[in-house]
Amino acid sequence: MIRVENISKHFGGIKAVDDVTLTIEKGSVTGLIGPNGAGKSTLFNLIAGLYPPTSGRIFLDGEEITGKKSHTLFHKGLLRTFQIAHPFPTLTVFENLMVVPGNQIGETLVNTWLMRGRIREQEKQLQEKAESVIRFLNISHLKNEKAGRLSGGQQKLLELARTMMVDAKVVLLDEVGAGVNRTLLRQIGEAITRLNREKRYTFCMIEHDIDFISRLCDPVIVLTNGELLTQGAPEEIKSDPEVIDAYLGRKNRKGESE
Repeated sequence: MIRVENISKHFGGIKAVDDVTLTIEKGSVTGLIGPNGAGKSTLFNLIAGLYPPTSGRIFLDGEEITGKKSHTLFHKGLLRTFQIAHPFPTLTVFENLMVVPGNQIGETLVNTWLMRGRIREQEKQLQEKAESVIRFLNISHLKNEKAGRLSGGQQKLLELARTMMVDAKVVLLDEVGAGVNRTLLRQIGEAITRLNREKRYTFCMIEHDIDFISRLCDPVIVLTNGELLTQGAPEEIKSDPEVIDAYLGRKNRKGESE
């Protein structure tokens, strides 16, 4: 679904991502791990169109998308969430879902006068879609809650719900478990698994909770110092000496002991 070829991103003399090549297979839940400063979020921002790469190419489902803006990629089905959720805080959960799909007929002032019937029909379809999403994620009790009043974990669930309001091909999840209690983390994990198995969503997720990654993801890709260190099945990654060294900080960029 995603192919990254020799991608790099430099900020002045800092190589945040350095000549990374990887693939995210269609229908997979791929984990992306690494110590702080490894370049994980920068890589997500490159794929999602928030940053242009310094060099290299990116493909979505066979189409080159290098340098395309995030709003263009949104309409192509590539969505990215953030470590800190960004809902509309004064809108309810239901209203947050209703505003997600782009190019709605009622967004144009002229259409509100000339196309009222089509607007009502589209809004009915969106309402039915939002209701379906809320039922799927078991968040009916939150439907009329203002998003700004939700806990961090509940806002992460809302982020997942918003991805379901469009025809997502691939969703990039940035630390979906950060600051979330164990009960909600389990619910989020179950939602991701169901979306993958039942809706065939492709996920790539950054996460520091190795146990959470191990339960959901295969394969797991490891970045360190902006470079691809290794990739493989979760159990292989957890026992890899190089991965252990990278997390414990026993090697510098040249591989020398610190």
